[in-house]
Amino acid sequence: MNITTLGIWGGYPKANSATSSFLIEHDGFHCLIDCGSGVLASLQNHIALDQLDAVVISHYHADHIADIGSLQYSRLIQYYLGQPSPTLPIYGHTRDEEQFAKLSYKEQTEGVEITAEQSVEIGPFTVTFCPTVHPVYCLAIKFTVEGKSAVFTADTEWTDALIPFAQYADILFSEANLYEEHIGISPGHLAGSQAGTLAQQAEVGQLILTHLPHHGNIQDILNEAEKNFTGSVEIADVGKVYTL
Repeated sequence: MNITTLGIWGGYPKANSATSSFLIEHDGFHCLIDCGSGVLASLQNHIALDQLDAVVISHYHADHIADIGSLQYSRLIQYYLGQPSPTLPIYGHTRDEEQFAKLSYKEQTEGVEITAEQSVEIGPFTVTFCPTVHPVYCLAIKFTVEGKSAVFTADTEWTDALIPFAQYADILFSEANLYEEHIGISPGHLAGSQAGTLAQQAEVGQLILTHLPHHGNIQDILNEAEKNFTGSVEIADVGKVYTL
């Protein structure tokens, strides 16, 4: 399993960058995890858009879906040029029916329902989900293949439910959008110390921090995570491939 960082920012991208998103690949199957602003531009540094086999959306905030429309247009344009691709499945929850409906577009993409109660097979991966604590309904995501697992918290504040969900994962991609002084003030997100605690209690192999804030010194978030997690921890590095 190869996981490539496409973007690391929460809310909106910095110049020439993208919001938090990852490309996960195994045996030639390519799955995009979230598709916010700037993600398509970043994705094309690694694969052509028509090589994408699936998309999984954690929730419907703009920084996780802003480029969905552009992705749909890319496939429609290729169709008009006589180079059609198979209908692309985009997996998302149906708690927001209006947003879920937008995942389907002119036979180019098709929305596929995901729930916290049921795993799905997406290409070679078994994918499971866990509700997070966020202002809108959001699902953490776990990909498992050939005995290896990667967990993505998506957007969340602290919830004990993520501990068993992430238990023994080989790698945990955790949001870390808050500085310590903002815990309990800014809802729906984790601080670096909390990401570290989650990784430690879940006994994961490695912790990668993402969905970062635009202000302050990001190194402070990393430092706080390192205080609570005895394993390897780093800030997600755009373009870096994590191999399991």
